[in-house]
Amino acid sequence: MHRDDNLRWVKSSYSGGSGTECVEVATVVGDVSVRDSKLPHRARIDIGASAWEDFVSALRLERWD
Repeated sequence: MHRDDNLRWVKSSYSGGSGTECVEVATVVGDVSVRDSKLPHRARIDIGASAWEDFVSALRLERWD
């Protein structure tokens, strides 16, 4: 697990304005970290970069179906 102090978190452009769907991501060498922006002190998920790319690609494909 990487220390959060050194990460630059970016809120997803798909996060809702109502404050209910707030996801932030940070890139780390070889990984992507994902957390709930409403609870940044809680646990986060670290995902391999290629798995993250596959996930985002699948979401894009689903969006256009």
